[in-house]
Amino acid sequence: MAAALSCSYEAMKGELQPFHIGKVNTNNSIFSFIGVLQKQSWKTVLFLAYQSLGVVYGDLSISPLYVYKSTFAEDIQHSQSNEEIFGVLSFVFWTLTLVPLFKYVFIVLRADDNGEGGTFALYTLLCRHANVSLLPNRQIVDEEVSTYKLEYPLETKNSSRVKRILEKHKNLHTALLMMVLLGTCMIIGDGILTPALSVFSAVSGLELATTKDHREHDVVLITCVILVCLFALQHYGTHRLGMLFAPIIVTWLVCISALGLYNVIHWNPQVYQALSPYYMYNFLRKTRKAGWMSLGGILLCVTGSEAMFADLGHFSQLAIKIAFTSIVYPALILAYMGQAAYLSKHHHIENSYQIGFYVYVPEPLRWPVLVIAVLASVVGSQAIISGTFSIINQSLALGCFPRVKVVHTSKKIHGQIYIPEINWILMILCLAVTVGFRDTKHMGNASGLAVITVMLVTTFLTSLVIILCWHKNVLLALCFLLFFGSIEAFYFSASLIKFLEGAWVPICLAFIFMTIMYVWHYGTIKKYEFDLLNKVSIKWLLGLVPSLGIARVPGIGLVYTELVTGIPANFTHFVTNLPAFHKVLVFICIKSVPVPYVPPEERFLIGRVGPKEYRLYRCIVRYGYRDAHKVDDQFEDQLIFKLGEFIISEERNSCSSGNYSADEKMVVIGTPLVQSGMEKSLSYETQESIHSTSVSYVRSPSPTIQSIQDIVEIDSLHLARRKKVRFMLPNYPDINSDVRDELQELHEATEAGAAFILGHSYMKAKRDSSFLKRLAIDVVYNFLRKNCRDPSVTLGIPHISLLQVGMVYLV
Repeated sequence: MAAALSCSYEAMKGELQPFHIGKVNTNNSIFSFIGVLQKQSWKTVLFLAYQSLGVVYGDLSISPLYVYKSTFAEDIQHSQSNEEIFGVLSFVFWTLTLVPLFKYVFIVLRADDNGEGGTFALYTLLCRHANVSLLPNRQIVDEEVSTYKLEYPLETKNSSRVKRILEKHKNLHTALLMMVLLGTCMIIGDGILTPALSVFSAVSGLELATTKDHREHDVVLITCVILVCLFALQHYGTHRLGMLFAPIIVTWLVCISALGLYNVIHWNPQVYQALSPYYMYNFLRKTRKAGWMSLGGILLCVTGSEAMFADLGHFSQLAIKIAFTSIVYPALILAYMGQAAYLSKHHHIENSYQIGFYVYVPEPLRWPVLVIAVLASVVGSQAIISGTFSIINQSLALGCFPRVKVVHTSKKIHGQIYIPEINWILMILCLAVTVGFRDTKHMGNASGLAVITVMLVTTFLTSLVIILCWHKNVLLALCFLLFFGSIEAFYFSASLIKFLEGAWVPICLAFIFMTIMYVWHYGTIKKYEFDLLNKVSIKWLLGLVPSLGIARVPGIGLVYTELVTGIPANFTHFVTNLPAFHKVLVFICIKSVPVPYVPPEERFLIGRVGPKEYRLYRCIVRYGYRDAHKVDDQFEDQLIFKLGEFIISEERNSCSSGNYSADEKMVVIGTPLVQSGMEKSLSYETQESIHSTSVSYVRSPSPTIQSIQDIVEIDSLHLARRKKVRFMLPNYPDINSDVRDELQELHEATEAGAAFILGHSYMKAKRDSSFLKRLAIDVVYNFLRKNCRDPSVTLGIPHISLLQVGMVYLV
């Protein structure tokens, strides 16, 4: 749901573009024009702020449903002195003020990665400013992607020192990745716990209308029914209901703020005095250990704050800040003050269900409020479920999660996805938590630990961003880390002490998911290292042609590999056992770059492998961690078109000669409409991360769309039909015969059909490997490999055109 309204954002961004106007004769016209521009800009920002209420703040807005109930569940009791309730109110106020307002709104939102936020955004931002990434097939040429470059102040002496320390020790690279994976796994855990807690708390309003014998059974049953419906509808996407989310949350915020204001005026107008920090001190002095343990319930008031940063890519910083400071923050404070005011005059309440949210709602309004609360809890749950899909998709793009099916539920809204396997796993675990715990106390303890762990990870990563990316003084970063880290560590300790009372759930879930993610990443790295160490040069392959009598068959062969240089081991294994390959052969490497998006005009990096007459090419396709990987018929046609453009570009710009060179010359082939005016030529020198030969890359100007259309014509008779690339070769004097012949061969190969060659690997640890390595590779990794999606499925390769080459990888 995080992307449910992003299409509106993209549409509204057009209003922020400057107007193109003619000559203006008077100053009044200038001021009038500026006024119109500012008015439209603010209109856009306010509209985005309104939409963010339903996307970003659904989870945070429903926290009043369970904060007081979880806090007074067992550790502390409501007494005549009101010291407990006023102390809890003071803690809630200052926690909401310091964490979401000061930390996220004023500081963390500025640590965006090209407008994107979240744990992986911080990690990739650090990887671009310091060599701490563990991703394979890195290239210096990737640094020239437009979204890679960021303008920051010059490095200081202290920031350079920290950078050298991080880059020097490989263990720190692993530790940093583990911390990011920990935050990611806790977000996944929150995707299990938050729907259970929020829906259960909303439905718990029935406790006041049912008998004690049926109370628990009815609430659990209704909660499970709502959760099943919620997860069952995920495959439809949220774009159809997205416009309803903001009105529901606005209605809910107006409802709780009005109820809070009513209770403050009616029961205790002096409750505002409890906002003083003195009441926090008085609370801890009286309750001591019990009060400290109850902080796990108070912590739930900031549940959902991380969404402000995670969903930054779908809204502007200003819109998120306006929505929180002007609407969400005041509404929540009024709601908590109203509950405290009511409880301060009702000391007979003892049971935890009687101290919940609905007890302070006037009886005639309870049923309407219950309906609104259930709808708001569904919206909040939808936000965290969609956020879980998004974070897993990012992990998948960075090689940290097994292959799963990613369904894009909307053709118009970028980033709106659905992952079937994860959806049903979340549903089963969510139902298990609901049926197993059956109360907000244990659910709150579990959810609180997951939330505060993510916040601790964000605080630590942001402190590194302050040093390495913003190049601020180390003392400033240390102050940020100590101030907010100490607050969050205080809450973390209170949550961790509840291990046996529910907090064990996120720990166990994090351990399971971290094991899966790290082992998959470790196996991926080992597989890449094996390919890199066992690759062969083009000279070796060309030397086999006369000795084995290799035949060239009609068609085009697309060999998928992780390597960006050299010939992969699976292809050499294929050629030595079956001495034949296609007349046109393309080595395709689909890789992820540590940026959120790669512009389409910079996605394809194409070069030639070996002499021209062999018709061997290499294509590197680069994606960001938020890009949609669409490898389908359209991708295949686009690839052929890019090859034709490369052939013409190579001849016109003299990128390489017909003679064989030890270096592969690569060209960034962009969208002709975008790069038609580019006249700049840049040279790069790059190396792979592990023992690779150097490769030089050249960015050259791309010919105009008119010249390409003279050579290549894309015939599209209907949008529903598969596109077919067709080359037309008129007799132009500026196109020599070699280029014409090569384009003709490419055309004939395309007409003959394409074959997709993939490696089908089996990983096995060496005999002298340690027990842990054999357990990780032979058991866990191979289990995940056998039970996850096949590469051909994730790449959308038709089964009839697939050719898999089996190999055993001894790592």
